[in-house]
Amino acid sequence: MYSYIARRLAFGLLTVIGVSIMVFVVMRILPGDPLVAVFGPDGYTKLTEEQRAGYMRELGLSDPLWVQYLTWVKAIAQGNFGQSFFRSESVADMLLRRGPLTAQIALLSVILSWVVGIPVAIISALKPNTVADSAARFVSILFLAVPGFWVGMLIVLALLFWFGYRAPMTGASLFTDPWANFQLVIGPAVVLGLGQAAYIARMGRSSLLEVIREDYVRTARAKGLNGKLVIAWHALPNALLPVITLSGVLMGLVLAGSVPVERAFATPGLGFAMFIAVSERDIFVMQNLVFLYAAVFVLLNILIDVAIAFLDPRIRLR
Repeated sequence: MYSYIARRLAFGLLTVIGVSIMVFVVMRILPGDPLVAVFGPDGYTKLTEEQRAGYMRELGLSDPLWVQYLTWVKAIAQGNFGQSFFRSESVADMLLRRGPLTAQIALLSVILSWVVGIPVAIISALKPNTVADSAARFVSILFLAVPGFWVGMLIVLALLFWFGYRAPMTGASLFTDPWANFQLVIGPAVVLGLGQAAYIARMGRSSLLEVIREDYVRTARAKGLNGKLVIAWHALPNALLPVITLSGVLMGLVLAGSVPVERAFATPGLGFAMFIAVSERDIFVMQNLVFLYAAVFVLLNILIDVAIAFLDPRIRLR
């Protein structure tokens, strides 16, 4: 088990290094000049060549690329995520202020996806080719096809025009104002959670249909064990293994989907901060947030792999 965990951590570290190089290179080859984003087109034309060179040195963008990369990696290792071009706020402060909201949205969406997706998968698998199964598959495909940000905008507009309700526009801590915090996170969590639930329902249905045909399930039924207990204690735990793996992959959907969904709900989380950074071409904020998202995604998948190896000992031997 320990060797398996060590291998997964090594692969994860290599993945994070590869992602950091990719993010760094992409941020540097994007068209446009960072000083144009900072000063605007008119202000940029008023700068002399000496002033432009001085500002680029201050930003650390005049050094060779390999020096810039090593400086960036060293700063991240020291907990220094840089400063925004347009705000007096550092990226680290932004993470501390906005990160909890995005984390709560991700956690709620995962819980909602399991609460909705697993029962739908069970009903669909135990009653295949029935009206309930057809309805479950139709709804699953519908939520897979419809973009989350569009559903989010529909929810916002429906609440506004039908009930005159709009969520708070400023961040609220879970501990200081739980109700305002709940209003901020529930909308994005529902949209992202339903999208994940559709994947989980389809995967859970296929996995459960395969498992209930296995010999050990038929043997349990032949011994006279109650059908519900056979599903709960024998079929479902084994059918959930690929679903757990899928949940780790779907975290990428949550992280990427949080950008347009938080924008649709005007939730002041990291996704909204990413949207603002992209629109303003704030290089350091974009670079560090993308890297953070990738690192979190890799870490979560390592945890999922370890959990699967703990639940299924056969995996540890591979």
